[in-house]
Amino acid sequence: MPTSISCPTGSALVEPDDPILGELVDIPAAPQELLDVIARIPDTRKARGIRYPLPAVVLLAATAVVTGATSFAAIAQWAHDCGRPLLDAADMADSGIPSEPTIRRILEMIDAHSFDLLVYAWMRLSFTTIDGRRVIACDGKTVRGAKDAEGNQPHLLAAMDHRTGTVIGQEDVAAKTNEIPMLRELLDQFDLTDVVVTADALHTQRATIEHIVGRGGHVVMTVKKNQPTLHKELEALPWKDIESESVVDRSHGRRVRRTIKAAQVSDGVAGFPHIGQVVQIRRTRTIKGKKSVELVYLISDLDMAHAQPVEIAAWVRGHWGIENRLHYVRDVTYREDASRIRTGSGPRVMATLRNLALGMLRAAGHTNIAAACRHYQHCLQDAIKLVLSSGNATLT
Repeated sequence: MPTSISCPTGSALVEPDDPILGELVDIPAAPQELLDVIARIPDTRKARGIRYPLPAVVLLAATAVVTGATSFAAIAQWAHDCGRPLLDAADMADSGIPSEPTIRRILEMIDAHSFDLLVYAWMRLSFTTIDGRRVIACDGKTVRGAKDAEGNQPHLLAAMDHRTGTVIGQEDVAAKTNEIPMLRELLDQFDLTDVVVTADALHTQRATIEHIVGRGGHVVMTVKKNQPTLHKELEALPWKDIESESVVDRSHGRRVRRTIKAAQVSDGVAGFPHIGQVVQIRRTRTIKGKKSVELVYLISDLDMAHAQPVEIAAWVRGHWGIENRLHYVRDVTYREDASRIRTGSGPRVMATLRNLALGMLRAAGHTNIAAACRHYQHCLQDAIKLVLSSGNATLT
Protein backbone atom coordinates (compact mmCIF):
# COMPACT_ATOMS: atom_id res chain seq x y z
CA MET A 1 0.00 0.00 0.00
CA PRO A 2 1.42 3.43 -0.88
CA THR A 3 2.73 5.68 1.82
CA SER A 4 0.32 8.37 3.02
CA ILE A 5 1.09 11.91 4.13
CA SER A 6 -0.17 12.08 7.71
CA CYS A 7 -1.69 14.97 9.62
CA PRO A 8 -1.02 15.64 13.33
CA THR A 9 -3.93 13.52 14.49
CA GLY A 10 -2.68 10.59 12.46
CA SER A 11 -5.56 10.55 9.99
CA ALA A 12 -4.47 10.31 6.37
CA LEU A 13 -4.37 13.49 4.37
CA VAL A 14 -4.16 11.49 1.19
CA GLU A 15 -3.28 8.00 0.08
CA PRO A 16 -1.76 8.44 -3.38
CA ASP A 17 -1.94 5.55 -5.80
CA ASP A 18 0.54 6.45 -8.54
CA PRO A 19 4.10 5.11 -8.30
CA ILE A 20 5.75 8.50 -7.92
CA LEU A 21 3.58 9.55 -4.99
CA GLY A 22 3.95 6.13 -3.49
CA GLU A 23 7.58 7.01 -2.79
CA LEU A 24 6.71 10.01 -0.65
CA VAL A 25 7.51 9.68 3.02
CA ASP A 26 5.32 10.78 5.92
CA ILE A 27 5.47 14.38 7.07
CA PRO A 28 5.86 14.32 10.88
CA ALA A 29 3.35 16.06 13.14
CA ALA A 30 5.86 18.75 14.16
CA PRO A 31 6.12 21.48 11.48
CA GLN A 32 9.39 21.38 9.58
CA GLU A 33 11.43 23.93 7.73
CA LEU A 34 10.72 24.39 4.04
CA LEU A 35 14.04 22.77 3.12
CA ASP A 36 12.91 19.49 4.70
CA VAL A 37 9.82 19.52 2.48
CA ILE A 38 11.36 20.41 -0.87
CA ALA A 39 14.04 17.76 -0.30
CA ARG A 40 11.23 15.18 -0.66
CA ILE A 41 9.99 16.39 -4.06
CA PRO A 42 10.45 13.47 -6.49
CA ASP A 43 13.13 14.14 -9.12
CA THR A 44 12.28 12.19 -12.28
CA ARG A 45 15.44 13.20 -14.14
CA LYS A 46 18.01 10.56 -14.99
CA ALA A 47 20.82 10.66 -12.44
CA ARG A 48 23.50 10.89 -15.10
CA GLY A 49 24.29 14.47 -16.02
CA ILE A 50 22.33 16.19 -13.23
CA ARG A 51 24.18 19.41 -12.43
CA TYR A 52 21.66 21.35 -10.35
CA PRO A 53 19.84 19.53 -7.52
CA LEU A 54 16.07 19.91 -7.65
CA PRO A 55 15.78 21.24 -4.05
CA ALA A 56 18.22 24.06 -4.82
CA VAL A 57 16.26 25.17 -7.88
CA VAL A 58 12.94 25.08 -6.02
CA LEU A 59 14.45 27.00 -3.10
CA LEU A 60 15.77 29.70 -5.43
CA ALA A 61 12.39 29.92 -7.19
CA ALA A 62 10.39 30.07 -3.94
CA THR A 63 12.56 32.83 -2.52
CA ALA A 64 12.46 34.81 -5.75
CA VAL A 65 8.65 34.67 -5.73
CA VAL A 66 8.63 35.93 -2.11
CA THR A 67 10.47 39.00 -3.42
CA GLY A 68 7.90 39.48 -6.20
CA ALA A 69 9.31 37.51 -9.16
CA THR A 70 6.53 36.79 -11.65
CA SER A 71 8.27 34.80 -14.40
CA PHE A 72 11.06 32.30 -15.03
CA ALA A 73 13.22 35.14 -16.35
CA ALA A 74 12.68 37.13 -13.15
CA ILE A 75 13.48 34.06 -11.03
CA ALA A 76 16.70 33.52 -13.01
CA GLN A 77 17.72 37.16 -12.65
CA TRP A 78 17.11 37.04 -8.90
CA ALA A 79 19.06 33.77 -8.64
CA HIS A 80 21.99 35.31 -10.53
CA ASP A 81 22.01 38.51 -8.47
CA CYS A 82 21.14 37.20 -5.00
CA GLY A 83 21.09 33.42 -5.05
CA ARG A 84 24.59 32.68 -3.84
CA PRO A 85 24.06 33.88 -0.23
CA LEU A 86 20.83 31.87 -0.09
CA LEU A 87 22.51 28.67 -1.23
CA ASP A 88 25.35 29.25 1.22
CA ALA A 89 22.88 29.75 4.08
CA ALA A 90 21.00 26.60 3.04
CA ASP A 91 24.22 24.56 2.95
CA MET A 92 23.91 24.15 -0.83
CA ALA A 93 27.08 26.01 -1.75
CA ASP A 94 28.10 23.39 -4.32
CA SER A 95 24.83 23.63 -6.28
CA GLY A 96 25.72 26.61 -8.42
CA ILE A 97 23.37 29.16 -9.99
CA PRO A 98 21.26 27.75 -12.85
CA SER A 99 20.40 29.70 -15.98
CA GLU A 100 16.90 30.72 -17.02
CA PRO A 101 16.47 27.80 -19.49
CA THR A 102 17.55 25.36 -16.76
CA ILE A 103 15.15 26.84 -14.21
CA ARG A 104 12.35 26.76 -16.77
CA ARG A 105 13.05 23.16 -17.79
CA ILE A 106 13.25 21.89 -14.19
CA LEU A 107 10.09 23.64 -12.96
CA GLU A 108 8.14 22.52 -16.02
CA MET A 109 9.09 18.86 -15.50
CA ILE A 110 8.21 18.64 -11.78
CA ASP A 111 5.35 16.27 -11.03
CA ALA A 112 2.88 19.01 -10.12
CA HIS A 113 0.49 16.75 -8.22
CA SER A 114 3.14 15.39 -5.86
CA PHE A 115 4.61 18.89 -5.51
CA ASP A 116 1.20 20.20 -4.45
CA LEU A 117 0.60 17.36 -1.99
CA LEU A 118 3.89 18.01 -0.20
CA VAL A 119 3.71 21.81 -0.17
CA TYR A 120 0.10 22.08 0.95
CA ALA A 121 0.42 19.36 3.58
CA TRP A 122 3.31 21.36 5.03
CA MET A 123 1.35 24.61 4.83
CA ARG A 124 -1.56 23.05 6.69
CA LEU A 125 0.74 21.97 9.52
CA SER A 126 2.92 25.06 9.60
CA PHE A 127 0.60 28.00 9.09
CA THR A 128 -3.01 27.10 9.82
CA THR A 129 -3.13 25.59 13.30
CA ILE A 130 -5.88 27.57 15.04
CA ASP A 131 -8.05 27.18 18.11
CA GLY A 132 -11.68 26.29 17.61
CA ARG A 133 -13.46 25.34 14.42
CA ARG A 134 -11.67 25.76 11.11
CA VAL A 135 -13.52 27.30 8.17
CA ILE A 136 -12.18 26.88 4.64
CA ALA A 137 -13.30 28.55 1.41
CA CYS A 138 -13.16 26.66 -1.87
CA ASP A 139 -13.13 28.45 -5.21
CA GLY A 140 -11.57 28.09 -8.64
CA LYS A 141 -9.40 30.44 -10.70
CA THR A 142 -8.39 30.31 -14.36
CA VAL A 143 -4.79 31.20 -15.26
CA ARG A 144 -5.85 33.17 -18.32
CA GLY A 145 -2.48 33.87 -19.89
CA ALA A 146 -1.37 30.21 -19.90
CA LYS A 147 -3.38 29.14 -22.96
CA ASP A 148 -2.07 26.03 -24.70
CA ALA A 149 -2.09 25.21 -28.42
CA GLU A 150 -5.65 23.89 -28.18
CA GLY A 151 -6.90 27.02 -26.46
CA ASN A 152 -7.23 25.42 -23.02
CA GLN A 153 -6.42 27.50 -19.96
CA PRO A 154 -5.36 25.94 -16.64
CA HIS A 155 -8.12 26.15 -14.04
CA LEU A 156 -7.07 25.56 -10.44
CA LEU A 157 -9.44 24.88 -7.55
CA ALA A 158 -8.07 26.06 -4.20
CA ALA A 159 -9.02 25.67 -0.55
CA MET A 160 -8.14 28.66 1.66
CA ASP A 161 -8.22 28.90 5.44
CA HIS A 162 -10.62 31.76 6.33
CA ARG A 163 -8.68 33.01 9.31
CA THR A 164 -5.13 33.01 8.02
CA GLY A 165 -5.67 33.44 4.28
CA THR A 166 -3.36 30.46 3.66
CA VAL A 167 -4.04 28.08 0.79
CA ILE A 168 -4.14 24.57 2.23
CA GLY A 169 -4.90 22.58 -0.93
CA GLN A 170 -5.14 22.87 -4.69
CA GLU A 171 -6.42 20.69 -7.53
CA ASP A 172 -6.09 21.05 -11.27
CA VAL A 173 -9.46 21.06 -13.04
CA ALA A 174 -8.84 19.30 -16.36
CA ALA A 175 -10.25 20.75 -19.57
CA LYS A 176 -12.79 17.93 -19.98
CA THR A 177 -14.27 18.17 -16.49
CA ASN A 178 -15.40 20.92 -14.10
CA GLU A 179 -15.05 22.04 -10.50
CA ILE A 180 -17.94 20.00 -9.11
CA PRO A 181 -16.29 16.54 -8.95
CA MET A 182 -12.83 18.05 -8.35
CA LEU A 183 -13.99 19.70 -5.12
CA ARG A 184 -14.46 16.28 -3.57
CA GLU A 185 -10.96 15.22 -4.66
CA LEU A 186 -9.53 18.42 -3.20
CA LEU A 187 -11.23 17.90 0.15
CA ASP A 188 -10.10 14.27 0.27
CA GLN A 189 -6.56 15.54 0.85
CA PHE A 190 -7.21 16.37 4.49
CA ASP A 191 -9.21 15.63 7.60
CA LEU A 192 -12.63 17.31 7.51
CA THR A 193 -13.68 16.51 11.08
CA ASP A 194 -15.66 19.55 12.36
CA VAL A 195 -14.36 21.67 9.46
CA VAL A 196 -16.83 24.09 7.84
CA VAL A 197 -16.58 24.25 4.04
CA THR A 198 -17.91 27.34 2.29
CA ALA A 199 -18.47 27.28 -1.47
CA ASP A 200 -20.40 29.20 -4.09
CA ALA A 201 -23.68 28.12 -5.68
CA LEU A 202 -21.95 25.95 -8.31
CA HIS A 203 -21.13 23.44 -5.56
CA THR A 204 -24.57 23.34 -4.00
CA GLN A 205 -25.00 19.71 -5.03
CA ARG A 206 -26.46 16.79 -3.06
CA ALA A 207 -23.47 14.54 -3.74
CA THR A 208 -21.00 17.19 -2.59
CA ILE A 209 -22.88 17.91 0.63
CA GLU A 210 -23.27 14.21 1.39
CA HIS A 211 -19.54 13.68 0.77
CA ILE A 212 -18.50 16.47 3.16
CA VAL A 213 -20.99 15.60 5.91
CA GLY A 214 -20.14 11.91 5.54
CA ARG A 215 -16.50 12.72 6.36
CA GLY A 216 -17.45 14.66 9.50
CA GLY A 217 -17.43 18.12 7.98
CA HIS A 218 -20.05 20.85 7.69
CA VAL A 219 -21.26 23.00 4.81
CA VAL A 220 -22.43 26.55 4.25
CA MET A 221 -23.50 27.03 0.65
CA THR A 222 -25.28 29.65 -1.40
CA VAL A 223 -28.48 28.71 -3.22
CA LYS A 224 -29.17 30.24 -6.62
CA LYS A 225 -31.37 29.33 -9.54
CA ASN A 226 -29.03 26.59 -10.75
CA GLN A 227 -31.02 24.60 -8.16
CA PRO A 228 -34.52 25.84 -9.15
CA THR A 229 -36.59 23.52 -6.94
CA LEU A 230 -34.51 24.25 -3.86
CA HIS A 231 -34.46 27.98 -4.61
CA LYS A 232 -38.27 28.13 -5.00
CA GLU A 233 -38.79 26.19 -1.78
CA LEU A 234 -36.57 28.59 0.14
CA GLU A 235 -38.31 31.60 -1.39
CA ALA A 236 -41.69 30.19 -0.30
CA LEU A 237 -40.81 29.93 3.40
CA PRO A 238 -42.77 32.32 5.67
CA TRP A 239 -39.89 34.79 6.03
CA LYS A 240 -42.20 37.68 6.99
CA ASP A 241 -43.11 35.80 10.17
CA ILE A 242 -39.48 35.20 11.19
CA GLU A 243 -37.59 37.59 13.44
CA SER A 244 -34.50 39.21 11.99
CA GLU A 245 -31.11 40.51 13.10
CA SER A 246 -29.30 43.36 11.38
CA VAL A 247 -25.62 44.15 11.02
CA VAL A 248 -24.33 47.41 9.49
CA ASP A 249 -20.95 47.73 7.75
CA ARG A 250 -19.60 51.19 6.88
CA SER A 251 -16.20 50.20 5.46
CA HIS A 252 -14.77 51.00 2.01
CA GLY A 253 -16.83 54.18 1.58
CA ARG A 254 -20.17 52.43 1.55
CA ARG A 255 -22.93 51.46 3.93
CA VAL A 256 -24.22 47.90 3.88
CA ARG A 257 -27.03 46.67 6.09
CA ARG A 258 -27.38 42.89 6.31
CA THR A 259 -30.73 41.72 7.59
CA ILE A 260 -30.52 38.07 8.59
CA LYS A 261 -33.34 35.59 9.11
CA ALA A 262 -33.09 31.85 9.72
CA ALA A 263 -35.39 28.85 9.86
CA GLN A 264 -34.64 25.55 11.55
CA VAL A 265 -35.11 22.49 9.31
CA SER A 266 -35.59 19.01 10.71
CA ASP A 267 -36.12 16.84 7.61
CA GLY A 268 -34.03 18.64 4.98
CA VAL A 269 -35.34 20.65 2.03
CA ALA A 270 -36.05 19.83 -1.62
CA GLY A 271 -34.23 16.51 -1.57
CA PHE A 272 -31.22 17.81 0.38
CA PRO A 273 -31.43 15.54 3.46
CA HIS A 274 -28.62 16.91 5.62
CA ILE A 275 -29.79 20.52 5.90
CA GLY A 276 -30.25 21.76 9.47
CA GLN A 277 -31.12 25.40 8.82
CA VAL A 278 -31.71 27.83 5.99
CA VAL A 279 -30.75 31.49 6.12
CA GLN A 280 -31.98 34.53 4.23
CA ILE A 281 -29.73 37.58 3.98
CA ARG A 282 -31.05 40.87 2.62
CA ARG A 283 -28.14 43.12 1.69
CA THR A 284 -29.03 46.81 1.36
CA ARG A 285 -26.08 48.76 -0.06
CA THR A 286 -25.89 52.54 -0.08
CA ILE A 287 -23.04 53.98 -2.15
CA LYS A 288 -22.95 57.73 -2.82
CA GLY A 289 -26.63 57.98 -2.03
CA LYS A 290 -27.66 55.16 -4.39
CA LYS A 291 -29.37 52.18 -2.79
CA SER A 292 -29.48 48.59 -4.06
CA VAL A 293 -31.01 45.48 -2.49
CA GLU A 294 -29.89 41.86 -2.93
CA LEU A 295 -31.54 38.77 -1.46
CA VAL A 296 -29.38 35.70 -0.79
CA TYR A 297 -30.33 32.24 0.48
CA LEU A 298 -27.96 29.89 2.31
CA ILE A 299 -28.16 26.31 3.51
CA SER A 300 -26.13 24.55 6.19
CA ASP A 301 -26.16 21.16 7.86
CA LEU A 302 -25.52 22.93 11.19
CA ASP A 303 -28.66 23.67 13.16
CA MET A 304 -29.06 26.78 15.29
CA ALA A 305 -27.79 25.03 18.40
CA HIS A 306 -24.39 24.62 16.72
CA ALA A 307 -24.18 27.76 14.56
CA GLN A 308 -26.14 30.96 14.94
CA PRO A 309 -27.41 32.65 11.74
CA VAL A 310 -25.15 35.67 12.30
CA GLU A 311 -22.16 33.31 12.46
CA ILE A 312 -23.19 31.63 9.21
CA ALA A 313 -23.59 35.04 7.55
CA ALA A 314 -20.07 35.95 8.72
CA TRP A 315 -18.70 32.73 7.21
CA VAL A 316 -20.32 33.58 3.89
CA ARG A 317 -18.84 37.03 3.98
CA GLY A 318 -15.47 35.54 4.86
CA HIS A 319 -15.78 33.16 1.92
CA TRP A 320 -15.27 36.00 -0.51
CA GLY A 321 -11.91 36.65 1.11
CA ILE A 322 -10.61 34.05 -1.31
CA GLU A 323 -11.20 36.63 -4.05
CA ASN A 324 -9.59 39.54 -2.21
CA ARG A 325 -6.81 37.77 -0.32
CA LEU A 326 -5.83 35.18 -2.92
CA HIS A 327 -7.09 35.67 -6.48
CA TYR A 328 -6.72 39.47 -6.46
CA VAL A 329 -3.20 39.32 -5.01
CA ARG A 330 -2.09 36.68 -7.50
CA ASP A 331 -3.49 38.73 -10.37
CA VAL A 332 -2.40 42.22 -9.33
CA THR A 333 0.79 41.70 -7.30
CA TYR A 334 2.05 38.61 -9.10
CA ARG A 335 0.46 39.38 -12.51
CA GLU A 336 -0.72 35.82 -12.86
CA ASP A 337 -3.21 36.45 -15.65
CA ALA A 338 -0.49 38.19 -17.66
CA SER A 339 1.88 35.24 -17.28
CA ARG A 340 2.77 33.41 -20.48
CA ILE A 341 4.10 30.32 -18.70
CA ARG A 342 2.13 27.57 -20.39
CA THR A 343 4.30 24.47 -20.91
CA GLY A 344 4.27 21.28 -18.87
CA SER A 345 3.75 21.73 -15.14
CA GLY A 346 4.88 25.35 -15.29
CA PRO A 347 1.53 27.13 -14.72
CA ARG A 348 0.50 24.92 -11.80
CA VAL A 349 3.94 24.91 -10.18
CA MET A 350 4.13 28.71 -10.39
CA ALA A 351 0.64 29.02 -8.89
CA THR A 352 1.76 26.84 -5.99
CA LEU A 353 4.91 28.92 -5.53
CA ARG A 354 2.73 32.04 -5.36
CA ASN A 355 0.46 30.40 -2.78
CA LEU A 356 3.52 29.28 -0.83
CA ALA A 357 4.92 32.81 -0.85
CA LEU A 358 1.60 34.22 0.35
CA GLY A 359 1.50 31.68 3.17
CA MET A 360 5.01 32.54 4.35
CA LEU A 361 4.41 36.29 4.09
CA ARG A 362 1.13 36.15 6.01
CA ALA A 363 2.65 33.88 8.66
CA ALA A 364 5.31 36.57 9.12
CA GLY A 365 2.57 39.11 9.83
CA HIS A 366 2.41 40.92 6.48
CA THR A 367 -1.01 42.16 5.35
CA ASN A 368 0.10 44.28 2.39
CA ILE A 369 1.68 41.69 0.11
CA ALA A 370 2.93 44.15 -2.51
CA ALA A 371 4.73 46.16 0.17
CA ALA A 372 6.15 42.95 1.66
CA CYS A 373 7.57 41.91 -1.73
CA ARG A 374 9.22 45.31 -2.12
CA HIS A 375 10.75 44.99 1.35
CA TYR A 376 12.27 41.60 0.60
CA GLN A 377 13.57 42.79 -2.78
CA HIS A 378 15.82 45.22 -0.93
CA CYS A 379 16.53 43.18 2.20
CA LEU A 380 18.19 39.98 1.06
CA GLN A 381 19.01 38.70 4.53
CA ASP A 382 15.39 39.15 5.61
CA ALA A 383 14.22 37.16 2.59
CA ILE A 384 16.68 34.35 3.33
CA LYS A 385 15.66 34.28 7.00
CA LEU A 386 11.95 34.19 6.09
CA VAL A 387 12.26 31.24 3.72
CA LEU A 388 14.76 29.19 5.71
CA SER A 389 12.93 29.64 9.04
CA SER A 390 9.34 29.19 7.79
CA GLY A 391 7.67 26.33 9.60
CA ASN A 392 9.22 27.06 12.99
CA ALA A 393 6.19 29.00 14.22
CA THR A 394 2.48 28.45 13.84
CA LEU A 395 -0.42 30.89 13.75
CA THR A 396 -2.75 30.61 16.72
